[in-house]
Amino acid sequence: MLGWLASFSGYLTPVFLVLSPLLSYTDQAISMYKARSSAGFSLDIPLIMLVASLFRIFYYPGAHFDKALLVQSFVMVFIQLILLKIALDHRPGPSSKGGEAAVPFARAHDGGGGGLWEAPRPYRFWQWRSAKPYWHFVLYMFLGLAACELVLAPVHWLYPAYSALIGYTGLSVEATLPLPQIFSNARSRSCKGFRVSVLASWLLGDAMKMYWFFSSATQIPWAFKICGIFQAGCDSLLGMQYLMYGNGSGPAVPELVVKDHKMSDWPAAASAMGESEKPTMQMGAPHTTGRDTPVGRRTSLADKST
Repeated sequence: MLGWLASFSGYLTPVFLVLSPLLSYTDQAISMYKARSSAGFSLDIPLIMLVASLFRIFYYPGAHFDKALLVQSFVMVFIQLILLKIALDHRPGPSSKGGEAAVPFARAHDGGGGGLWEAPRPYRFWQWRSAKPYWHFVLYMFLGLAACELVLAPVHWLYPAYSALIGYTGLSVEATLPLPQIFSNARSRSCKGFRVSVLASWLLGDAMKMYWFFSSATQIPWAFKICGIFQAGCDSLLGMQYLMYGNGSGPAVPELVVKDHKMSDWPAAASAMGESEKPTMQMGAPHTTGRDTPVGRRTSLADKST
């Protein structure tokens, strides 16, 4: 039974891993495009996955891990570029609540007090208002990795250490994928804008990867296993947030109260009072005339004639 399950997992998991970027993020991209807003979606998710996937692609020549993970990296780069384009085109303004919540790692809580995630980034990295710096960074990173590969590949005594370095770095970056969304949800106390389909695919992918990593006969470096365990724990925490906060719009705003009366009770209270009993707005002391006409009451024609 266990042998059959391992064999089935060996065929199914690689296919799922290759298709998982499309299954995970296509629904998120369509949702933001239809809503014309990327509020609630952290821009750090495309950053993390682009860095991790590009590093993994250039890690392959030195590690020769399973080809399914390599193909997945190419598919991930493709879908993340599309996701980044849509998210940048439909970012809410910085003055709106959604705009503040969409700023990655921006104030995990409203109480202030500093902290790692509240500190401003050097040169406002990945928090630029213009779209061009995002694309410049991705292009320069790819060109830099390609140049290092061409220069260091012939240096046999140095290349293995370099390959291991970019491999562990890329996988460590990927393991932090859920953190931006976790902090964004904790700050707004809501999971609004984050698709449950993405969360479901992450959790399912974690379960399948963990079983495949530790049962596959193909070469799976320990870097994948360690970072996969950490990411699975973070995804589970994200699932707990979804259960706690749901897909609502955050904490309710306290109802406005005027003179110890709720505004929602005003129509009923107003209908129960007589016309002369309704409160009137006054500025300063009451104004009276020689006839002592109360403020807020019109003088009738009969009174004027007397």
